[in-house]
Amino acid sequence: MKQTSKKSPPSYSLAQEQFAAVGINTEKALTVLARTPISLHCWQADDVSGTEREGSSLESGGIQVTGNYPGKARNTQEIRQDLDQALSLLPGKHRLNLHACYADLGGRKKDRNRYSTEDFQSWIDWAKKRKMGMDFNPSYFSHPLSKDGFTLSHPDKAVRNFWIEHGIASRKIAESIGKQLGTACVTNFWIPDGHKDTPYDRKAPRERLEDSLDQIFKTKIDPKYNQDAVECKLFGIGSESYVVGSHEFYMGYAVKNQKLICLDAGHFHPTEQLADKISSVLQFVPELLLHVSRGVRWDSDHVVLCDDPTKAIFEELVRGKFLDRTHIGLDFFDASINRIAAWVVGTRSAQKALLMALLEPALQLSKAESTGDYTARLLIAEESRSLPWGAVWNEFCHRQEVPVGEALLTEIKNYEKTVQSKRA
Repeated sequence: MKQTSKKSPPSYSLAQEQFAAVGINTEKALTVLARTPISLHCWQADDVSGTEREGSSLESGGIQVTGNYPGKARNTQEIRQDLDQALSLLPGKHRLNLHACYADLGGRKKDRNRYSTEDFQSWIDWAKKRKMGMDFNPSYFSHPLSKDGFTLSHPDKAVRNFWIEHGIASRKIAESIGKQLGTACVTNFWIPDGHKDTPYDRKAPRERLEDSLDQIFKTKIDPKYNQDAVECKLFGIGSESYVVGSHEFYMGYAVKNQKLICLDAGHFHPTEQLADKISSVLQFVPELLLHVSRGVRWDSDHVVLCDDPTKAIFEELVRGKFLDRTHIGLDFFDASINRIAAWVVGTRSAQKALLMALLEPALQLSKAESTGDYTARLLIAEESRSLPWGAVWNEFCHRQEVPVGEALLTEIKNYEKTVQSKRA
């Protein structure tokens, strides 16, 4: 949807004056917001079904999507169609986050350990046409060799070797993606390995996992093409009592090997704050990958909201000047509502949280804290919450020529009526 007028609404000028009065440059904030991409996860379109075997469900290995809202994408073409619709409603320039189980095999039979760039070339061409970067994920779930709950830490060497080969192949694909698109591809490794009940031996699976990762990462790849990330988790479906790739394991591995660590907002205990981990992690690893999600009581991957935990994440990125060292992606899958709406609401919520962080009275807050005036720090922080950031957000959408406010709903409902409702 294109805006009918380039002229800014008067509300923005008034907001600009209010922010300027407390030393905040809204134009600078809008510039940073516009250049900060968010990596859209392809799996929201089809409830993590994948396209290796189009028309089949791939849920297994710690993955569960709830809901049956009509209009689910059924194949590669429909996923891309839905992505284009979502992108048309999002301000800014973004990236595509692709899982290996979305290979475009064109009817060919090929297992994951033999995947190559040709199986994803159509995705690369799609992204290149839209001038987007891409990120990649090997898929260690929904496969006959992942059904018993272990992959890279499996006690059977043959099974481990299969998944090691998949990891090696994925890095080669990512390297090609980075070369072709001219921007580094972040390749994120998450595995579902773990025990439903309390294990006797916690050590051996982690030793096997470390050895498997070492084999996968043995070949050095120029970081301007590919950057490796490892993703931790507290527990998962079928691994409630023990996860091999825990936060402590991957933190140690990432520090030792100088890999990116991926922090997923739904992968920690409900009382833990992901925002509090960011400055600690970035003391010891080169860069950070964030999976912005919303866990409700467990890792349920709800649509991201502009809520306090999400705002805290982006406040930490801005306050610590970490944006240039952080890759921001989304990771949720909600099939209980319109899937385009889930993408758009989640992405825009993350962007709103970033904008609010960019519009904080940083100098005043920093000065109050450094001088020990915690009364002023508290008061300034609370008063800043009522500054008219919404008018600045609307201006951003206006300039980017995307729907403002509830005009989004009209666009989404129209697409649902004309496109999604026709899918059997």
